[in-house]
Amino acid sequence: MAGHSKWAKVKHFKGAIDAKRAKIFSKLGREITIAAKIGGGDPDMNPRLRMVLLKCRTANMPKDNIERAIKKAQGGDAENYDEVRYEGYGPGGTAILLETLTDNRNRTVSEVRHLLSKFGGNLGATGCVSFLFEKKGLLTFERSGLDADALLEAALEAGAEDVLESESALDVATTPANFEKVRDELARRGFKAASAAISMQPTTTTRLDGKEAEAMLGLADALEDLDDVQNVYANFDISDEEMAKIA
Repeated sequence: MAGHSKWAKVKHFKGAIDAKRAKIFSKLGREITIAAKIGGGDPDMNPRLRMVLLKCRTANMPKDNIERAIKKAQGGDAENYDEVRYEGYGPGGTAILLETLTDNRNRTVSEVRHLLSKFGGNLGATGCVSFLFEKKGLLTFERSGLDADALLEAALEAGAEDVLESESALDVATTPANFEKVRDELARRGFKAASAAISMQPTTTTRLDGKEAEAMLGLADALEDLDDVQNVYANFDISDEEMAKIA
């Protein structure tokens, strides 16, 4: 979990969310369309769509964009995308798991393979690293003005599995089944998460420093820039001191 969490902070520090807003909205729109096409446009009846809309709120995606994507799915003119997962290795043997939505598998695998090779990694066979990740709900709370002890108590009472602390944030981890229950209960108690999502979290991490750490962050950003890549998960861990040097 440490690697994914620290990576998120690096991205925030670099201002990547604002710089790539249009691309983020495009990817979320694709997720909305697929979710609505499969399970319908009512989030109350469609858990997958509900989770995507939560991501949209975190990214401040305009309501018009969301409604347009749902209508596109319901109108029957939405593109056909395949959900494909790719696995491989990055600098220092970092395990990398990619979730994609693609209308051209050959293009996507070619782009992924090229980037992994460019940054010193390689594409692996299906199953080569997926066992190093597990699906978890993760709610991140900024430390500023936060009563950490109260959050910890409330989270555990609500059914959370664990609370992970860092200098700037607290991450509340849940099972996928308990995610919405914990999120809603914490919100009821006045704890508003800076981000909340169900994602693949690493069960073990690989420590990186120096050129390997810098290369891994470059690879992560490059992979996220690919239009077909929806989610990038990796099990690297970089110390705060090392991240300060890179930043």
